[in-house]
Amino acid sequence: MLPETCGSSLFLALPDDVFAIISRSLSLKDICNLSRCCKSLSALVASEKIWLSQCDVVGIVPTRDLVEWREGVVSYKALCRFLVRVKPLIGIWVHQNPELGNVVYVMPGFVSVVGCRIIPQELGPLGIEDGPILWAPVFEIIGDFDGSTTFLLHGREKGCDFLYPGLVESVEQNCNVLLLEVEPREKRNGCKLLPSKSFTHHSTEEISRKVCRSNSGLSRSQQVAGRNEAVVPFSRLAFGDRRTLLETVTGQVRLMVTDSIREPLFPRLREDAENFQKDLILLLQRRSLLLQMYKFGSDDSCTDLNESTAISAGPIQLELSDIRKSLDRSSSSSTSLNGDDGQTHGNNRKSIGGYFRASIKQILRKSSSLNGGRAMSRLNSSSGENRHALLHDFLNSGDTIGLTLHATKMKLSAYRAWPNMHDTQFALYKLPMRVPKEDQEYAGLWGGTFGWPPGRPTEDKPGKALFFLLLSYEETDGKRSLIATKILEGTHYVLHPNGSAMFIVNIDEPSLDPFPWDSDADSHPVSVKHAFMGEGIANGYGFRYPGSKPGSLFVIENGLLAFIWKESRVVLTLQRLNLQDLLKKGEQVPALPPVANFSYLTKSYSNVFAGFSNTSTCSSSLRQRHI
Repeated sequence: MLPETCGSSLFLALPDDVFAIISRSLSLKDICNLSRCCKSLSALVASEKIWLSQCDVVGIVPTRDLVEWREGVVSYKALCRFLVRVKPLIGIWVHQNPELGNVVYVMPGFVSVVGCRIIPQELGPLGIEDGPILWAPVFEIIGDFDGSTTFLLHGREKGCDFLYPGLVESVEQNCNVLLLEVEPREKRNGCKLLPSKSFTHHSTEEISRKVCRSNSGLSRSQQVAGRNEAVVPFSRLAFGDRRTLLETVTGQVRLMVTDSIREPLFPRLREDAENFQKDLILLLQRRSLLLQMYKFGSDDSCTDLNESTAISAGPIQLELSDIRKSLDRSSSSSTSLNGDDGQTHGNNRKSIGGYFRASIKQILRKSSSLNGGRAMSRLNSSSGENRHALLHDFLNSGDTIGLTLHATKMKLSAYRAWPNMHDTQFALYKLPMRVPKEDQEYAGLWGGTFGWPPGRPTEDKPGKALFFLLLSYEETDGKRSLIATKILEGTHYVLHPNGSAMFIVNIDEPSLDPFPWDSDADSHPVSVKHAFMGEGIANGYGFRYPGSKPGSLFVIENGLLAFIWKESRVVLTLQRLNLQDLLKKGEQVPALPPVANFSYLTKSYSNVFAGFSNTSTCSSSLRQRHI
């Protein structure tokens, strides 16, 4: 090979389209290293075609969607930065409570990913494909113009919808736990004051208590590097302190949701071409408004917002300097937290600082009652260990405080594909999705109802409870089993807890039982491909320890699965689900209050979303305004 065609000259001689194809075989690290070799290669790697190929390699959305998303960022390189960061979040996340099912599906939106909770519900006469699936928004992560991330928690309080801005703290590539936390940070230069209507009626005491937005994306460990004091993780606080902090912060950073930003969160199916294009226009406008609100606040939540009180870019942070000062004075102060001494009744103008100082004192008083005894025992204990950290120490870790979303990898045990969860963490847990392959062709998410023909209502039961099952394979002592784990059921009161195995079949043991029906819902003849022996869930010893009874799993030619209990002839009919398409055809319903909306920790056996079942038309009526 001639010298002039060696090294960088070889790459530079290639057309952009050819090098873009080659770059698909390179990692992002390789491409970045190429850009550092010389100016010519740096210019070549900066090509939009190269980064479009890399965005396509990430695989979150198809190429035609990438072209539309490009309108919202400065370059494909910025878009790639966003896609790489949020890719680990895509998938199904769950929590044990409520036992009917707490399924949050994270899917692409528009230069964003959206966490949508599937509401436990009954299936109407239109079936799964054509009947609207009810869902509620949990959170959004929006890509800014430079590819950075913006976190928005959804929630509803006193009949109004709100957004609660925060930071995406970190996203580990193999994350399996999603945590909602509060994190202290160092105050950044340029932080301004934000007076809020929600603060004006609490106190007249003028202290320099501020609400600021920090544009820092650095972690707390980075920001306090070099400080002598130890950083106290949020997870080390007592459960009551963590809950109170989350409720306090969300109550103050919230932004009112107006009609202009209410929806859509993602476009409808592309097959509906006219409405799809309308949705893209609305999504572009909505995204611009959301980024504006995130950086500068909202007129609905602020008063006297001018140049002197403008907010710097970044999520809302509550400043802690005056709180730490108030801690030193609290022991000698004789003012009652619940009395009238801290208020001036003749003055209608109340300050931000007084309210927050009183609020944090209340939190600290509760924390003291929970942790004070432990602190004393620590002093008197030979081990010097303390189970929970003090809230005072946590607040001393920074100058400001705000919401964070943290996606991390934890070592979790599991039973039949269902993770064992911590009952005091504000968290969601990711379900491992198995990709169907030749020897595991039935793996993945399936949904359906009891009865045959599938989804057909009867006069006594106009709607049937919708079940979501995660099918996975397990091999023990050379025996291959297919396990159907329940993750959602649409009954009014739970029949089987989350994580229950609705049926387990032996893939290597054929069933000789005949299929009881000759035709399907459309009177077409039923053709059975395979049948396997197994056992289905039955009433047993207590709620947590169900028994099982023999049955058979039938694989039908049209892609359906049907498990039939042999004795009762009860049938559970399933079909493979595409949650993204179902949600795009679904109906949005109101969310829960913010903290419970992210992670519902209260043990419940009934449908906590039942009150929203009659609101399924709210989304469609709102959409009609834009058609």
